[in-house]
Amino acid sequence: MEKTIGFIGCGNMGAALARAVRKTVDGAAILLADLDAEKCASLAKELDAKISSAEEIAKTAYAIVLGVKPQALEKTLVPLTALLAERKDKFFFVSMAAGTPIDRIAGYVGASYPTVRIMPNLPAAIGEGMILYTLKNTCSSCEQFFRSAFREVGTLDEIPEGMMDAAAALSGCGPAFVALFAEALADGAVACGVPREKAQLYAEKTILGTARYLIESGMHPAVLKDAVCSPGGTTIAGVEALENAGFRAATASAVTAAFEKTKKL
Repeated sequence: MEKTIGFIGCGNMGAALARAVRKTVDGAAILLADLDAEKCASLAKELDAKISSAEEIAKTAYAIVLGVKPQALEKTLVPLTALLAERKDKFFFVSMAAGTPIDRIAGYVGASYPTVRIMPNLPAAIGEGMILYTLKNTCSSCEQFFRSAFREVGTLDEIPEGMMDAAAALSGCGPAFVALFAEALADGAVACGVPREKAQLYAEKTILGTARYLIESGMHPAVLKDAVCSPGGTTIAGVEALENAGFRAATASAVTAAFEKTKKL
C-alpha cells in the first residue's frame, strides 16, 4: 500500500505544495482537509486527490502536513492528540507554520513525534521555491520520503532550527523585496521613455537571468558587479547612485527587520 501524505490546511502555500507534491505522488495517496470545503473540493478535483478531514489524516497519513496559520495550530492539533497517540504505525509531521519551533508542536500534541519543519517561499508554486527544512526525531526513511515527495517544490536545504527564522527572513520575505526591486527597475525605465509592459519584462528577465548566472557560474555577486562596470561607464554611474541612496544598507535592514518581527511574533 502506497504511503499517504495528508494536508491539513489548503491555503495558498498549502495548495502550492500539494500541487508540487502531486508531480511525484499519485493523487490517490494525497489527502486534503480544509475548513473551506469548496476550496478543498476544487483542489482535490484538480489533483485527482482525496477529500479528507483532519481527523482522518491524523489517523492514517504517513506524512501529516500542517498548513494552517501559526495562530491556528494549537486549535487544530489539540483535538487530534488522542488519535495520534492511538497510532501504532510510523508517521511524521511536516510543519510550515512560521516562527513555530518543533518543541511547541510537541507541546500541543503531548508527544515528540518525528517532525520536519519547513519554510517554503512563494516561488514554490512554480517549482522554483527555496525550501528550508530542519529535522527532529526523524528516521532516514522519513527524510527520504519527504525529500522524494517534495523534490519538485524547488531547492531543499537542511538548516539548524536555530537558524530557520533568520534564513526565512531572506528566503521567505525575499520575494517581496525582489518584486519591489523589479517594480523600481521598471519605473526607472518608464521614466526614461520605455513602455511599462516592456520595462516590466526587461526587469523580470534581467533579475531571472542574473540569478541563474550567479548560481550556475558560482561567481560572487561582487565579481559579477565589477565585470559589468566598465571604467567611467554607465553601469558604475548607476551603482554609485544606488550606493548614495543607501541601497545595500536598506536591503540588509529589510532582512533584519523581518527577522526581528518574526522573533516578536
